[in-house]
Amino acid sequence: LTSVIVIGKPDLGMSINGLLAGLVIITPTCAYVSVPSSMILGAISGVFVVLAVIFFDRVKLDDPVGALAVHLGNGVLGTLAVGLFAQDGIGGTASANGLFFGGGLTLLKAQAIGVVCVGAFVFGVSLLTWFVIKKTIGIRVSLKEEIEGLDIGEHGNQAYPEFAVHKLSYSVTVTDNKK
Repeated sequence: LTSVIVIGKPDLGMSINGLLAGLVIITPTCAYVSVPSSMILGAISGVFVVLAVIFFDRVKLDDPVGALAVHLGNGVLGTLAVGLFAQDGIGGTASANGLFFGGGLTLLKAQAIGVVCVGAFVFGVSLLTWFVIKKTIGIRVSLKEEIEGLDIGEHGNQAYPEFAVHKLSYSVTVTDNKK
């Protein structure tokens, strides 16, 4: 529905990402929220994922399948949702209530600190890891391999040959330039 309203047409990829986003947002909250709250979270995730995919496209982040919108965006929302929607006794054990159920900001603040700490750790370790990879084995493939497709270079076969665009002149040019 969000895809139809925002983009102007139904989109299968957005629908699938909406389903995945619902699974992602409920994962951190599942033991702490009621069924009505989970339905609200599912609706929020479906709207959010469409807007997040569009946002990541506009800022030119390479995310062809919407994985950032689904996992990063809705993972953060789901984590924060614990601090908003948690209800004591839902999972059969005592827990703190979230903001919407009289718990105040304590649980939401703890969840937000968790998001910031995990984000900082992952960003730092990822930056270091990519730097080491870039300096040792490299990140980019050759132009020839990029044009031919990574399926051939990495796996020795061609996936989806019916969609392949053959650019023989580029391959010949790349080969000629190496001589």
